[in-house]
Amino acid sequence: MNKREFIKAGLLAGAATGLSLKGKAEVSLAAPKKHKLKNWVWINPNLKDTQDELNTRYAGYKAAGISAILFENDSEIHFRTAKANGLEAHRWMWTFNRAELLKIHPEWYSKNRNGESCVDHPPYVDYYRWLCPSRPEVQQYLEQQVTDIINKDYIDGVHLDYVRYCDVILPVNLWSHYNLDQTKELPAYDFCYCEVCQAHFKDQYGIDVTTLQYPDASLSWRLFRYGNITRVVNSLADIAHKKNKVITAAVFPTPEVARRNVRQDWTNWNLDGICPMIYHGFYNEQVSWIGDAVKEGTHFLAGKFPLYAGLYLPNFKNDDEIRQGIQLALKNGAHGISFFGGIDNNNVLSILKEETV
Repeated sequence: MNKREFIKAGLLAGAATGLSLKGKAEVSLAAPKKHKLKNWVWINPNLKDTQDELNTRYAGYKAAGISAILFENDSEIHFRTAKANGLEAHRWMWTFNRAELLKIHPEWYSKNRNGESCVDHPPYVDYYRWLCPSRPEVQQYLEQQVTDIINKDYIDGVHLDYVRYCDVILPVNLWSHYNLDQTKELPAYDFCYCEVCQAHFKDQYGIDVTTLQYPDASLSWRLFRYGNITRVVNSLADIAHKKNKVITAAVFPTPEVARRNVRQDWTNWNLDGICPMIYHGFYNEQVSWIGDAVKEGTHFLAGKFPLYAGLYLPNFKNDDEIRQGIQLALKNGAHGISFFGGIDNNNVLSILKEETV
């Protein structure tokens, strides 16, 4: 199962909920603070696309209000054509979830509370192979990955994904699909308890995590893991900034959900922008929750860097819901929208143009 299949499983596990609208959503009479909007779209480039096809597509994106593209793979023709049409071209990078080192460095991979490694006990799906952020070798490896990306002149920046621990708690829509009750943290999905993490935690806090009766309730242990991810992210940001390149990240939808579900404290990262994955259907929430999530994120960021609301298009039932989602995000302080899951739809691009251009 790959990433898109994992997402699809969430949709099949329960129908996305949303508001049924007959027209445009109402917008408050109080005008929101004006931002220079920047809209993003995720793409896995098709290497069979021709130059003419790319020119037509990317010119259309630009006209509709798309500002930047997040490319999952490196294809120079896609990057350069996007830039030639006035778009920024960024490289999407899987960060801690990486399988290419399983045979070379199995010791680099995270272990759960039961002592099981991602090497031979991947949680949930086979491609979930999480590197341990406590290990200096892992940080150095990721630093080299970022360096290799930003050294290419046709790449404007790097976009981090899977920049977290494994989901100790899945979005609620996935629980039935995996036959799990995650109303409490389960040891098999709670990472990382490897020897390096234990030693570093004891050095910092004087606590042996294995002696804790309820490690899931230890605030120090949780803070330690927030700091692990933050340290690596800020190191990667330093590398990008020294090259005058942009660094952004896809993160969980709100600061509270991110910390609780995946030990991700993204409000303390030194980025140029953030794309919270506000996929309302995954959490059995209505479209209106998009506004709530954006409001929470912008509140805790306090202007540190822009927030671009990540919308998953298959979660929306109709065009009116898409319009409402965009309006709610912008009304509550988003600096733009980041689309995932099928932007090549004329209605989506038309709606975006009406709302943002």
